[in-house]
Amino acid sequence: MFFAAGKGDINTIIGGIAPNWGPFGSLGREARVMIEVIMAVAILLCLAIAIWGAAKQRIGATALRDTFSAEQGKGLIVAGLTGVFIIGSLGTLFTIVYGMAV
Repeated sequence: MFFAAGKGDINTIIGGIAPNWGPFGSLGREARVMIEVIMAVAILLCLAIAIWGAAKQRIGATALRDTFSAEQGKGLIVAGLTGVFIIGSLGTLFTIVYGMAV
């Protein structure tokens, strides 16, 4: 009987999703941790912006009947979620671009 998955475990799947740091592979462990911390803080900041935008949209649309505030809220939601996506995919993008250059 032939199985498509062959040998491996969950680490094989997770390892395939996680970037291998591409051009930053030669960095020391401390530098990698610092980059990860900076990216995590940036993602939390973007999520906070999106939550602030959602609150601003909700308050502006219902309680205050302020359409300008509601539109600002929509913009903040889009900006925050876009930032989360971009920051979350930076490692993968760097790895792809570095792999194409090599």
